[in-house]
Amino acid sequence: MTEASIARVLIDSPLPQLDRLFDYAIPERLRGDAQAGVRVKVPLKTLGRLVEGWIVELTDTVDYAGKLSELDSVISGFPVLAPEIWTLARTAADRAAGNAADVLRLGIPKRHARAEKSLAALESTATEQPSPEHSSPEQPGAPVPVTYFDATSIATLLADNKRAAMAAPTGVVEVTPGTWVGRWAVTMAELASQTLAQGLTAILATPDFRDQEQLEAAVAAFTPEDRTLRLDARQSVQRRYGNFLRTHDGGPYVIIGNRSAVYAPASNLGLIAIWDDGDPLYSENLSPYIHTRDAALLRQEQQQCALVFVSHSRSTEVQRLVEVGWLAALSPGGIRPPKVIPSANQVSQDRLAAIARIPSSAWKAARAGLDEGPVLVQVSRPGYAPRLACAECSQTARCTTCAGPLAQRSASSTPSCVWCGALAVKWRCRECEGTRLRMVGSGSARTADELGRAFPGYRVIVADGEHQVTTVSSEPSLVIATRGAEPVAAGGYRAVLLLDGAGMLGRESLRVSEDCLRWWSNAIALAADGAPAVIVGVGGSLATALVTWRQEDFASAELADRRELRFPPAIRVATLTGKDHLVSDAVQKLPVDPLDVLGPVDLPDGVVRTIIRFDYNNGRAVAQQLKALVVAATTVSRSNRKPGMPRASQPAPGLRVHLDDLEPFVDL
Repeated sequence: MTEASIARVLIDSPLPQLDRLFDYAIPERLRGDAQAGVRVKVPLKTLGRLVEGWIVELTDTVDYAGKLSELDSVISGFPVLAPEIWTLARTAADRAAGNAADVLRLGIPKRHARAEKSLAALESTATEQPSPEHSSPEQPGAPVPVTYFDATSIATLLADNKRAAMAAPTGVVEVTPGTWVGRWAVTMAELASQTLAQGLTAILATPDFRDQEQLEAAVAAFTPEDRTLRLDARQSVQRRYGNFLRTHDGGPYVIIGNRSAVYAPASNLGLIAIWDDGDPLYSENLSPYIHTRDAALLRQEQQQCALVFVSHSRSTEVQRLVEVGWLAALSPGGIRPPKVIPSANQVSQDRLAAIARIPSSAWKAARAGLDEGPVLVQVSRPGYAPRLACAECSQTARCTTCAGPLAQRSASSTPSCVWCGALAVKWRCRECEGTRLRMVGSGSARTADELGRAFPGYRVIVADGEHQVTTVSSEPSLVIATRGAEPVAAGGYRAVLLLDGAGMLGRESLRVSEDCLRWWSNAIALAADGAPAVIVGVGGSLATALVTWRQEDFASAELADRRELRFPPAIRVATLTGKDHLVSDAVQKLPVDPLDVLGPVDLPDGVVRTIIRFDYNNGRAVAQQLKALVVAATTVSRSNRKPGMPRASQPAPGLRVHLDDLEPFVDL
């Protein structure tokens, strides 16, 4: 059998006109090294230089009649682009009107030569002279039943590669002596254990390091260490790239990571499990802006594996998929729902508790909880005073240097600018010339001071962006945490107080109610079984959803409202940004009639923004047309570049496209 003589290469470039496969002849000197999936360098005449890329496939035939350029070099002999990841990247990019190379950059870590040498040496030693140090990974252990869920439903889910929205059980559990994690993490670890026992790989994704640490601890309790691989940005480049290379050996493994873990190579994929898909950290900030949820849905359909979205509070996107029958709904049994108590802002009879903004019911719950163990108090903002205002005219206090808002980090610190950090020394109000400041609102530090005086004799722990606390002991203490930063308490919290409910809901945003329900549900789930959770200043359907612990009912009602108003995710949206004539021309050429258009709206730098709304069944046609328009606009932009113009001064792309963009709806 003759070796292939032509390599089809995807160029690693953000330019949309290069988002296709280029054919290159394989020179004789590279015939053995030029394999599908490896990194290469190739000449690109349009740029006049060598560029990097990946060999997607090898072939002996090509339609081009002229002489092909040759591969310049093979950067590494390790095939980093797996076939299933190329298929996923191509599909995801086409759905989002983006570039496949931009998607691959999310999933393929930067090359680290030392990691490649270490892995090659390890494989060579293990082949030539097997020893205990270089033995093969341990075999998967016996599968662990998935607690609180029907065994038949779980077996069907995994065996038949089904898709499900799973309501996570509440509470915490001790997986190893002294290590406590949320029950949701145990559920995901148990699912991974069953997948691994079948000889298949499981990919488990979490939004941040706090959740990931819990999941890693739970997986370690059920899975051999050599069968677990971690992939996330907090690792060193060498460690992450080394683990990435190991995923190519066929596994099976349990792969744990953040939003990019869903792109991990796994030809024998059996399960993808996503924890808390409503967290905004799953939204990719770089083009083509693909959400982890969407990538997981595409990959499940391509590789026919099981897919599970685990959460305490469903996102409206998952609720839509449940209602259209794309996801099955699974709920736990055999566990009591949390005890949630709505509370009005009734002033406590205790003077110090009143100063600390704690109403009577919350004060009583905290007092009783501290007799048994730690009490969690969730607040909305970090710092001491999140906002300062002029004491005379009540206008927001602004920095005299950059006009940014002023804040105060602690009781004794000098107020400073949130934007530039300048100290507000000799501050004077621009509106009334006043010189006195007053604090507006209470951050985590100020709440800690006030609660420390209201409950003297107890330890006060602050957990926020500046104080990263992931676990606390079972000793009585007050834990003041911002939303999403709540530590796990040994044995669970004996009471949970949610103080800033009304303030959190005051934000003007399409997702504000959905986000608040998710934040509150995750905090309440950390309580010990039977411990009370008091939410202050919140009523209506949100309070009902928490008291009955039926967040899916609220998600269903929220989705129904968005259908009526044609807001996402009931429909799809695309944001077009660029010069007025380019945006207008793009809207006119879209193959949807009638087209729901919002805008244009003038933005800085002489550009406009238009939002288009369309149904899901028009998504493919809209994405294809928008991609063609972006390529055309970029080509024109490059043709306008003057010779010798510095790269930083070259014209920016004339048209930018962002599908499923929620930013215009976040701050309504």
